[in-house]
Amino acid sequence: MSLTMSCAFNTSMDSPEHARIAEELGFSRAWFYDSPAICADVWMQLARAAERTTRIGLGTGVLIPALRHPMITATAIANLVELAGQDRVAIGVGTGFTGRLTLGQRPVKWSSLATYVDTVQRLLRGEYAEWDGAKIIMMHRPGFAAARPIEVPFIAGVVGPKGIAYAREHAAGAFTSRSPVPGFDWEVHLTFGTVLDPGEEPGSPRAIEAAGHAAAIWVHRALEFGDLEAVPRGEEWAAAYADIPADIRHIELHDGHLWTINDRDRPFVTGEVLEAGGVALSKEGWRERLAHLEEEGATEVAYQPAGPDVPRELEAFADAMRG
Repeated sequence: MSLTMSCAFNTSMDSPEHARIAEELGFSRAWFYDSPAICADVWMQLARAAERTTRIGLGTGVLIPALRHPMITATAIANLVELAGQDRVAIGVGTGFTGRLTLGQRPVKWSSLATYVDTVQRLLRGEYAEWDGAKIIMMHRPGFAAARPIEVPFIAGVVGPKGIAYAREHAAGAFTSRSPVPGFDWEVHLTFGTVLDPGEEPGSPRAIEAAGHAAAIWVHRALEFGDLEAVPRGEEWAAAYADIPADIRHIELHDGHLWTINDRDRPFVTGEVLEAGGVALSKEGWRERLAHLEEEGATEVAYQPAGPDVPRELEAFADAMRG
């Protein structure tokens, strides 16, 4: 198996320490989520991770441009480059899943993202750019940001043909979470779940706490985008949210998203659901799944651990991937 082994974190105050552990375990890169309503600040925690590590790559997985002025993003990238070194930094960008939906907003248009990323890249090269009708340029003297030009790879989080087209034309690769997209030299596939201990069942309390968030993602996405048929007991699960006023449903729906199981989701997160979703597998089961992802076009797998013992999850996944 030639897949590159990376990890992803639902950015918390503990993520910098988890990145240090991941480096010791041989993970190549650590991607940090950008969802301000549910996560710790992505740039602050990446900076802390840079100071705790020496080798592991660091990146946003993925950055939501609509949340920040492009100068803020360019400066944050330049500061991370100054701390970690240019060779360790990669920037994932996307139109917004949790980063936008948790704010009650829909994903941004790919055309808007393209304009934003082009502006940030111009700034990083030390060029003038235009934003809000005014010329802007990075004016930082030494000691305030890394010297320009700064060249770091940008990878696009894609779902659907428009995102794939953008990635093929403008990005260094694709970042996916559903199915890998073939034809990219760099295809990072985000995956969730837990490696079962020998003899452990998918419905064990430990497995539920470590992988239940991965099952809940199904219904969260389905309720936002209208695809309940793809979710086991989807209509019944959706009914658990029926009494929530429309203006705050997005807040209740994404409570604990990508990290734990909220009270409305918990009755539906069972061992059968985890097994059906392929997120609670034996060591051998994970190796089969990873081989399948590689056959489908993935070149790098970004594993997101969760639950009460993230170091255990990282170590178990690294062991499974190495065989």
